[in-house]
Amino acid sequence: MEKSNIAILTTVANFELYRITSKLFPKDIKKYVIDGTNGMHGIHSINYMFNKLSNEDIHWLILADEDVIFKSANMVFTIINKMQEKSISVCGVSDGGVISHRNFNPIPVNTFFSIINFKEISKMWNKTEVKKHQYILPFEFDTTKLNGLFDIHSLYEPYYCFFFWLKRKGKQFLYLDSQMLDDNISNALMFEGQVFAYHTWHARSYQVNEKHTIRINKVLNDMNMELNSSTLDSNIVVLKDHFFS
Repeated sequence: MEKSNIAILTTVANFELYRITSKLFPKDIKKYVIDGTNGMHGIHSINYMFNKLSNEDIHWLILADEDVIFKSANMVFTIINKMQEKSISVCGVSDGGVISHRNFNPIPVNTFFSIINFKEISKMWNKTEVKKHQYILPFEFDTTKLNGLFDIHSLYEPYYCFFFWLKRKGKQFLYLDSQMLDDNISNALMFEGQVFAYHTWHARSYQVNEKHTIRINKVLNDMNMELNSSTLDSNIVVLKDHFFS
């Protein structure tokens, strides 16, 4: 694993929060931002990232929202090592049955944090084909080992098609464990029993909604983070589709 071939991408809806949390992102890797202040997110962001980054020298791509607060950022390299050793293409938290307020489909991972073998997937990427995979066949996926509340028939997120497509291509997934924090909204991200990050949710509400701002600031304060948002790191590459509506 070479750090020069690893990148992290954030679709940012709230740059004020991103300026704070990005200081804790993994070091010595390429950092990209998709400007999502025009509403771009989800499957549109996935389509755009393949369009813009497929020709870059990226093997492993970390997707992390601006409300992901890393506690031990170097853990991502341990995860990538395991993915490489075990030929795993996708890593993340299931969108059903793991986080108390996400009881949707357990097969896709939620894109607030995921790691993908971007080099491998780019070679097979087909936007038109992916769009056709927003469906579930009866008894298509094995759910016998899953716990918690979930809906195997849910098509709640339009980006599910991306992960269904990868599953149907025979790609292997690594599902991460998670625990809820005391506010019962934020969740901890875990790998092999260790917490390496927190996800607070509601990034768009930061410094807009008092309740969520106080709640997010509590997690940041627990990490001893400075809450005054500084300037954006000059090494971050910002991408924006000016024609997206």
